[in-house]
Amino acid sequence: MNANFVWRDADRTVVFQDGAVASARQLLAEHGMEPFELLSTRRHLGGATALAAAASAVHELAPADPATAVPAGAAALLDSVRAPNLVALGGGRTIDTAKAVAAVTGARVAAIPTTLSGAEMTGIHRLPAGAESRVRAMVRPALVIAEPEAMTSAPEAELRASAMNALAHAADSLYTPFANPVSEMTALRGAELIATALDQDPTGRDRENLALGSILSGYAIDSGMFALHHVVCQTLVRVCGTPHAGTNAAILPRAMAFMAPRTPDNLEPLAEALGTTPDQIAPRILELGGNPPGLGDLGGDRDKLPEAIDAMLLRPELAFAPEPPTRSDLEALVETAW
Repeated sequence: MNANFVWRDADRTVVFQDGAVASARQLLAEHGMEPFELLSTRRHLGGATALAAAASAVHELAPADPATAVPAGAAALLDSVRAPNLVALGGGRTIDTAKAVAAVTGARVAAIPTTLSGAEMTGIHRLPAGAESRVRAMVRPALVIAEPEAMTSAPEAELRASAMNALAHAADSLYTPFANPVSEMTALRGAELIATALDQDPTGRDRENLALGSILSGYAIDSGMFALHHVVCQTLVRVCGTPHAGTNAAILPRAMAFMAPRTPDNLEPLAEALGTTPDQIAPRILELGGNPPGLGDLGGDRDKLPEAIDAMLLRPELAFAPEPPTRSDLEALVETAW
């Protein structure tokens, strides 16, 4: 399969091609993203010497607490980012930090994803700590440089967890009040591609399907928004300290099993895209995720669960789910995933 393409969508361009990372400097110039400053991590900067050399400044993100990484990291950069363009090379934390900075500075963002986080496709992100009043607008990257090999380079267990995060973008967007024909189409196609890739060899010939499925699923959630699944996962990460991708992998099968009977018209097509039936959607997602570990095995702080449930119930997005869950529903869902 050769899926190289350029997708122009309003004020955003997505370049999806083999070797895109090596060509990033040229692509940035072609799309008017110079001069630029580069935001990345030590691991990714080690393989991007040419890109770093072309940048007017390089900002290295240090390892951080997942609960505060984006707000704190973005706040620390606000006084040092000067260029009109900010290039983010890395996973979801890196890209979301760039978007958060740009929400205050007005910079344009180019995203070069190295995971299946989907952050490159959305205007959904947290804000710099202490600078909320200075935010101009939420930011969606203007240029996405997507290379399948870079996006799927993680070891298989990590890759499957990242893929469940991508699948969750498709699944959660299907039953909100903002779901629409385009978001539904991209969600179902993205889910189908992810399932097809994971049924084969996720680190082999199906890299393109997995990466493309992630791109489409990210588009879907940006358009259709989110509800139960992401409310639960985001809150657990922030309050209980569980890792982002692993939390998605643990919660997604339980969240979809909870939602399937409440919104069958929306989730029966998802089950079909995954090659199963609504009553088997949980075991099917567990299979696709490689039977991931529970939240307790991921290092979550169980003592903070009551606080997390309180925070979930305060999230307005919870009301986007048909028959919104009660406290006891949320407690049962999280308990089954623990």
